[in-house]
Amino acid sequence: MNLQADVCIVGGGPAGTLLGHLLAKNGVSTLIIERSAGVNRQFRGEHINAETEEILKQHKLFKRIEELGILKMKKVEYFAGRNIVKSITPRNHEEHVGIHVPQAHLLTAIIEESEENNHFQLLFNTTVKELIQDDQGYYTGVKAIQNGEEIHISSKVTIGADGRYSTVRKLAKIATIEMTHGYDVLWAKIPAPKDWEPTTRMVLVNGHQLALFSQTGGLIQIGWNIPEGSFPTLRKGSIQPFLGPLIESFPELEDSVKKNLLSWNDFVCLKVQSSRCETWVEDGLILIGDAAHTMTPTGAIGINCGMKDAHILAPILTKAIFENKIQSEHLKLFEMNRRNEIKTQQIMQVKQETTLAEKFA
Repeated sequence: MNLQADVCIVGGGPAGTLLGHLLAKNGVSTLIIERSAGVNRQFRGEHINAETEEILKQHKLFKRIEELGILKMKKVEYFAGRNIVKSITPRNHEEHVGIHVPQAHLLTAIIEESEENNHFQLLFNTTVKELIQDDQGYYTGVKAIQNGEEIHISSKVTIGADGRYSTVRKLAKIATIEMTHGYDVLWAKIPAPKDWEPTTRMVLVNGHQLALFSQTGGLIQIGWNIPEGSFPTLRKGSIQPFLGPLIESFPELEDSVKKNLLSWNDFVCLKVQSSRCETWVEDGLILIGDAAHTMTPTGAIGINCGMKDAHILAPILTKAIFENKIQSEHLKLFEMNRRNEIKTQQIMQVKQETTLAEKFA
């Protein structure tokens, strides 16, 4: 099968899908390929900040997302044992200190708003296998596999929006600097007790952070920071001592914890690292989101950075396509616009991690 589009986006997550929607609205024919079967896959980064909320409102997407279901955080609390030592509440005219948006709701809303646009196309169950280049080295599309069938997609520009382990980045042989942070994160979800306030709660346990994020659907997502690489050793022992500090700080969760966290198999371990690519742009190729700059879970900013990438890139790429200026020197405007902010945010993440204990003083 041979397909053609102005832009081929590899990765149908929040950044890739938003970019596809914005390009299609601008009249740029866009094809997104996504390896999963649909939008109902597991995500961990689902909290958006005020800036992302404003971006979604600007593009008239937020109302539909809100209809599908969101949860606004009333505050952020820091605990020492059972005692609240610090509380962050909305400032000035703000209504919340962050919003939980299930990515299935986010993606569904964007796709619904896009599917009647003839310039927008999304293929699920499709995995990129090869990047296509012409004799001058320009990237001119991809070879992909959909349900066992090879597909050739010709495009003026290829976008790698395929996450921290980006296949596009690897195939393009774009060098990246990876930084470890001395910790990994164990994630789990449990049902919230009745009247559990939509709040983000933080606890310091043996020098490591334990975080509880309220979610839509009456759930709590819990993240334990653990020493880097320690999970294989940790899971050889009993789960009970690990759960102790959680129950001690929040005794109202004891029943839910004991019913839902029965073994180490109820946890998912995320290896924490950040990275920045040597370049995000080559002739006919652009990396965005985690593919270009992986963020750590600190501050829950990863999804927000990726969606801002899409927001900033869309008008730049639209102009480049219509003017047929897809050389790296023209596309580089996007990277120049975003790189310093991303670098600053990564530095701030490290600072927050190294001064963690001060938040609980």
